[in-house]
Amino acid sequence: MYVKHFKTKSKRGLTFCYEHVTLCREGRLAIIMAGRKSKYSSENSNTKIIKIWSVAVYIRLSQEDNDNGEEKIESNSITSQKALLNEFIEEHDDLMVYDTYVDDGYTGTDFNRPGFQRLLEDMRNGNINCVLVKDLSRLGRNYIEVGKYIEQIFPLFNIRFIAINDSVDSFKNPMSSNTILVPFKNLINDEYARDTSIKIKSALNGRKKKGEFVGSFPSYGYVKDEQNKHKLVIDKEPAKIVRKIFEWKVNEGLGNLSICHRLNDMGILNPTGYKKKKLNQNYNNAKMKQEDYSWCPSTVRNILKNDVYIGNVTQGKRRTKSYKIHKIEEVPKEEWVTVENMHEPIIDKELFEKAQGLRQVDTRVQNNGALSMWAGILRCSDCGRAMHKKYCKNTSGTVYEYYICGTYRKKSNKLCTKHTLKVEELENSVLEAIKLHIDLLINTENILEQINKSETMHLANENISNIKKAKEKEIEKIRNLKRCLYEDWKNEDITRDEYLEYKQKYEQDIEKIMNIILNLDEQRQKEEDIINEKSKWIENFKNYKNISELDRDIITELIDYIEVYENKKIKIHFKFINEWDKISEYSEK
Repeated sequence: MYVKHFKTKSKRGLTFCYEHVTLCREGRLAIIMAGRKSKYSSENSNTKIIKIWSVAVYIRLSQEDNDNGEEKIESNSITSQKALLNEFIEEHDDLMVYDTYVDDGYTGTDFNRPGFQRLLEDMRNGNINCVLVKDLSRLGRNYIEVGKYIEQIFPLFNIRFIAINDSVDSFKNPMSSNTILVPFKNLINDEYARDTSIKIKSALNGRKKKGEFVGSFPSYGYVKDEQNKHKLVIDKEPAKIVRKIFEWKVNEGLGNLSICHRLNDMGILNPTGYKKKKLNQNYNNAKMKQEDYSWCPSTVRNILKNDVYIGNVTQGKRRTKSYKIHKIEEVPKEEWVTVENMHEPIIDKELFEKAQGLRQVDTRVQNNGALSMWAGILRCSDCGRAMHKKYCKNTSGTVYEYYICGTYRKKSNKLCTKHTLKVEELENSVLEAIKLHIDLLINTENILEQINKSETMHLANENISNIKKAKEKEIEKIRNLKRCLYEDWKNEDITRDEYLEYKQKYEQDIEKIMNIILNLDEQRQKEEDIINEKSKWIENFKNYKNISELDRDIITELIDYIEVYENKKIKIHFKFINEWDKISEYSEK
């Protein structure tokens, strides 16, 4: 079939105009050029068949390759690649662009990129038979995967592969894709990705240790400082909501679900909705429905446990497995990086700590809307479930309150027993226990003062100082011997092996003595911390020295939780028990 003045247009808007076009037996588009005789032409015509390639232009730029790190619709490097590839196509009449596939901001260490996946789909559908890239690193930086595509997948689908800057063309020069240079260059590209990953992680870890914020999106209630993107500043509107959430939890005892209902009734956008509608931030470009703007208990729970609201910056909670495996994994809490007092807090530490104490327990309000004094405090000693309040009338018509195991109340009688306890008995027992605890702490405080003023304490401190000085002199003596040792070797008084043997021994002796000095310093610091910090929590108890009745503020400030036993016994777990143990150990010593 011959068509004069044939004109075709690619998906990207490029127009090609030819005087004569024919369809080859293989079903491929070909240009008929004036020249010599071809098997596809008649006996009397002189024609030349040129195969037209349907080209997929592939362009990639990763974040680490970005010119300036700023978010842009299209970076300069993407534009540069386009210009180079289009110029190459214009110089070759046998190339016709089918489509351009762009992955801007995607790493080359894997092939889970939307542009490349779309390219593969068109390849499977037979829409393209040529892939054009600037160089091998644009295709990818994974040595194994890039080699797999060049050596196996592209040949399997009869795909011509061209990497301009690396002089690779699998059709015109088949050996160019099989030479040792190709895997060698891929290996270098892979190593570049690994090295870049290490450098980026090292830089980010350095910033994290300094308390600089390195995330993409700050927590709800904060925004990045316009002058310093690594510093957080308060966003006034959501900060008010954060304060309300903590106050509702601590002061009103609302559960997470109740807080959600209240926020939704007030028409407050959840953090994701606020960031999208108010701040124009859209994580992962997610499409959101109206119901996605509602609050859910997990969102409230995450806010209540986030120490960013007391001025801390905690980072490193998650990480990728490696620079090639981008699966996200959780990091153990002890490996998190926390730096305190890095920005203005939204709530005070006291309110935050109270919320942490109540966050793990049930704090439901009563039917009249008031918060029970014991909400979230009472637990069954056997099953660990929260105790539930009930009401009962005796024969005289008097109504009294009592608590019962939540498991038993749910008619799971075989799983636990009643553990019944009257409210009046509970209040009397806890009141007396608090009084005794306060008296004990006051006596302990007096004992500490006597210990610290005693001659024994003075001698103990003096003894530690003397030991430390003696050990420091001993280190200096060994160091002098070590210096003389080198001179003995150079003067040939001892052999090289003897020099190395004595040198190692002296270094080990110095290390042992330094560890002793370090332990002495830690011991003294530990004792000073006990002395200096004991008043902070003891004063909390002493404030209630003349207590005559209980209220919720007193209970939540002094008590962590209370276990209720079947025989009406209770076990009170006071707060600051660790500090109490330290003081007891210190006093005994």
